[in-house]
Amino acid sequence: MDVRLVIKQRLEELGLEQRDLAAAARVTESYISQLLTRKKAPPAVGRTGLYERMNAFLKLPKGQLSAMVAAQRGEELKKILVNQPSALFPHVRELVLRKCKAEKRAAVRDIFEKQPFGELERLATQKLLDVAKKIARDERNNENWLRSVAKLQRRSLEAMRAAILAFLDADVFNILPDHCRLFFDLLIASWDVDMKTLALEIVLNRRLAPIQFIKFQFTELRPGRSSEEEPGLLAFLQNAAMSGDATEPEIEFLRSLKFGSARPSVLFFYRTLQNLRDPLHFSESIPAAHSRLRSAANARKTGANRFQKKCHLPLA
Repeated sequence: MDVRLVIKQRLEELGLEQRDLAAAARVTESYISQLLTRKKAPPAVGRTGLYERMNAFLKLPKGQLSAMVAAQRGEELKKILVNQPSALFPHVRELVLRKCKAEKRAAVRDIFEKQPFGELERLATQKLLDVAKKIARDERNNENWLRSVAKLQRRSLEAMRAAILAFLDADVFNILPDHCRLFFDLLIASWDVDMKTLALEIVLNRRLAPIQFIKFQFTELRPGRSSEEEPGLLAFLQNAAMSGDATEPEIEFLRSLKFGSARPSVLFFYRTLQNLRDPLHFSESIPAAHSRLRSAANARKTGANRFQKKCHLPLA
């Protein structure tokens, strides 16, 4: 059964109005009206407490509305996936291009026009959408953030909550002008792309975002290598005094090491490198190892004697 019909039926049975449901759900009466008249799609389950509040207010069995919405959205998604998308709405493309770094804008526009909703346009739009949605999702319960955004848009808190719910359900195929104005334009300051690697750099509005800069890039991972460096290894590689003379094979060996819950320190990697270079730790005969150590000791002694002679110091 359609979730909208269930809500309408319960309102009639309880003798309640849409404005009563809106107050209980903490959204605007306009949002409830658009939801019940199919002008807005029901928001996804799990992204909001809207259904729990409506469920309790309408005195329905616990979880009934959420279950109905999940099933209904699943059926609608199947229908959407049958059709292939062609191109983005013009207002979305124009905003994405306007936010692009000025010196790249013309080149990016040419690519967008030659390849409608192609690799670059879809990648850039999707990443900008992901970033804006993450900020909105993280901050939607932050009253101070909501008030700041509502003030900039001259909207009420209830209207902003409703707008966030609709935006969190948006994807690259159904972004509305209101989404662009409220979130894309407000949260994204600019973006840039490396045409060779398709690495994206996104600069955010520093007044409304917890961070100011995000970079997305593709990296090649060799077999057995983790996508994240150990913090201790990073500190070791950044310390020139410890790792300045480390070779690529040695660094690759350190990166290939696996650990459990324990996080090794920078000193661990330094000592591991020294052990890696010690011939006694590898399958070499003991006499050969002793011979190499004696040669190294003699070389150091000869170097010290030359230094003393040069500096006119008495020999030991």
